[in-house]
Amino acid sequence: MTNLYPLRFKTIFKDKIWGGSKIRTVLGKDFSPLPNCGETWELSAVPEEPSVIENGDFSGMDLRALVAKYPAEILGEKNFKRFGTDFPLLIKFIDANADLSIQVHPDDKLAKERHNCSGKTEMWYILAADEAARLNVGFNRKLTKEEYVDYLDKGKILDVLHYETVSAGDVFHLPAGRVHYIGRGILLAEIQQTSDITYRIYDFDRKDAKGNKRELHTEQALDAIDFNVYDEYKIKYEVEDNIPTNLVDCPYFTTDLFVLTDEVELDYSETDMFRIFMVVEGDVMMTTNNKSSELLTFGDVVLIPASVKEVLFSPLGEVKMLEVYIP
Repeated sequence: MTNLYPLRFKTIFKDKIWGGSKIRTVLGKDFSPLPNCGETWELSAVPEEPSVIENGDFSGMDLRALVAKYPAEILGEKNFKRFGTDFPLLIKFIDANADLSIQVHPDDKLAKERHNCSGKTEMWYILAADEAARLNVGFNRKLTKEEYVDYLDKGKILDVLHYETVSAGDVFHLPAGRVHYIGRGILLAEIQQTSDITYRIYDFDRKDAKGNKRELHTEQALDAIDFNVYDEYKIKYEVEDNIPTNLVDCPYFTTDLFVLTDEVELDYSETDMFRIFMVVEGDVMMTTNNKSSELLTFGDVVLIPASVKEVLFSPLGEVKMLEVYIP
């Protein structure tokens, strides 16, 4: 067994028609020379754009290559049997300086049939939001496919969407099939399956710098959409300091929130799976069983391989972290 250690990655920056500057001004990540940054990929095994390790002995190697070399040590035996050498999660930050498109993602079955990849279930943790900022999750009434098409054709799709006004700390789970869009003024962390498949439903008739409208995927989206309406869209949770608070638990990932006010030592000797930590507030020292220490600051993301069994977090003030793993 090789001596694996907590892995940090070079951020992948993406400018978007709706992107802004909060990736730099709030998260402290310099996206120069891009004119804006709509999203960052902090941990990616998407085949075309895998993350590159920036620390330690494996610096310069990409995540896909490292998992191919040490699959069980990184993923854990159970995850290796389930996913092979495909790392199953994609971790992002998103800055919406303008409304994103109304969109939907296919589930595993549809994505496999059409794109030979996994579907896209995801979740959002709101980091910051301008006053009265809102987003869309789902519909405000149950629709038939025919009713949906009628609203879309008449340019009234916005009338049947469910909206939520948001603030820092709000959480939303978006199973594949749920129509959604992130509204202007919102900075969030996104955890999702490793997939870059999006069906764009409506883009507010905007045009890019060349005067072109972005492609819509009207017909493809029809078979992907969940037309049901649900009682609750925002996740309710209550926090107790220094112990994990579950936010989302679904077949594709589990996400817990840690609010740290004291040192917390995590023992993974009885488990065999990787963990991802995202620092969503404050700064914290991380020490692992090989006794190496590293400072993690707001906006940092680190992958703890399955072979690392002890992690000590020592907060410098109050810290909030998301812990992500496969159930």
